[in-house]
Amino acid sequence: MTAAALTLALFAGLGSRADAAPCGSGPGGFEAWKQAFSGEARAKGVGAAGLSALMGTTYASATINADRSLHSFKLSLDQFLAKRGAPAIVARGRSLKRSQAAMFSAIEARYGVPAGPLIAIWGMESGFGSQRGNQNMLSSIATLAYDCRRPDYFTDQLYSALQLIDRGTLSATQRGSMHGEVGQTQFLPKNIAAYGVGNLETSSGALNSTANFLKAHGWRAGAGYQPGEPNFAAIEAWNAAQVYQKAIALMGRQIDGGE
Repeated sequence: MTAAALTLALFAGLGSRADAAPCGSGPGGFEAWKQAFSGEARAKGVGAAGLSALMGTTYASATINADRSLHSFKLSLDQFLAKRGAPAIVARGRSLKRSQAAMFSAIEARYGVPAGPLIAIWGMESGFGSQRGNQNMLSSIATLAYDCRRPDYFTDQLYSALQLIDRGTLSATQRGSMHGEVGQTQFLPKNIAAYGVGNLETSSGALNSTANFLKAHGWRAGAGYQPGEPNFAAIEAWNAAQVYQKAIALMGRQIDGGE
């Protein structure tokens, strides 16, 4: 991966939707939207590989259905922890912290992030790498960029994905989760570009990248990460759902040896 500063420069100015192709609410307009968007993408520097990948995408109905069904984030903390299997995550997380102590020690020395919250994110996002999704990453993101619910956010993600395909960092056939997240801690393309360290499909690459993200969002070595403590803001930056944030902080503390 290139340095974050170079990446941010590469993507500067790509996110505006002032003249964007119109959004839609169903599959009927997706092909026409792709044609219009490809013209915008070409004008903003997306190359042949990215454009070809875009034109090969299909409307991802499963992604739209999932995007309309994010009910778990409305649960109470106790309900959310039960639904996501928090006791199992904590139990396995403690074991992984012991068995991979050298890796976690190296990550903490480099980024200042202890094992607990990283392992909690790893377990929550992909079941420690076992559930990374099997959707076409680019189709999912293109569908969400076209959809009228959150087009601005996913247009930025789509431009980043196309640039990463142009550079060979991602492929048009990359598989991911319903919203286009990839790797063992589920990174979207903009975060891959800005914070990715190594291969996100490996535990080392994913966990180093996650720690890099948290450090970039203000994580301070040795400071607390529970709600109200300095490092909780970095967890908030990772995921906007308050119940998720509190769950990561709690499970991380338990994995790190607290209650």
